[in-house]
Amino acid sequence: MSAPAPKWYASEDAPVPKQTRKSLRPQKLRQSLVPGTVLILLAGRFRGKRVVYLKSLEDNTLLVSGPFKVNGVPLRRVNARYVIATSTKVSLDGLNLSKFNTAYFLREKSTLAQKKKSEGDFFGEGGKKVIKAERIEDQKVVDKALITEIKKTPLLKQYLATTFSLKSGDKPHLMKF
Repeated sequence: MSAPAPKWYASEDAPVPKQTRKSLRPQKLRQSLVPGTVLILLAGRFRGKRVVYLKSLEDNTLLVSGPFKVNGVPLRRVNARYVIATSTKVSLDGLNLSKFNTAYFLREKSTLAQKKKSEGDFFGEGGKKVIKAERIEDQKVVDKALITEIKKTPLLKQYLATTFSLKSGDKPHLMKF
């Protein structure tokens, strides 16, 4: 026979511990995401821009660059969900990407004195964000190597400079990128 039902039930449910992963596992990228592939960005400030995929980072993001001189997209991290891979490839020979990791892209912690905002900051009259000289130099080094490879393929520079958009009647599920 089964045990008798209890005389009373708890008024609140007992909390169940949340199941969490023990360790971060590296993301499994799509087969089409290979370093050197030209990607189309689907979200964010640079949506519609074509960029070159350089490498995957430890935080499961992709390191991409425009190059900046061609289409204005700097070295930045992008989530793999927000890109379309194209069949166009660029050779990354002779490009040293070892210094780019997640720590490279972290923001500096602001101190309490910097956090205090003035009335001018509130209305958007504050100064522009200053970019470190180190980041500018790194961008120039990567751009130089990429542009030399891009120039080897005719019309690739113009292809990277144009933005991707859909017109009415376009069927993206039937397109071959």
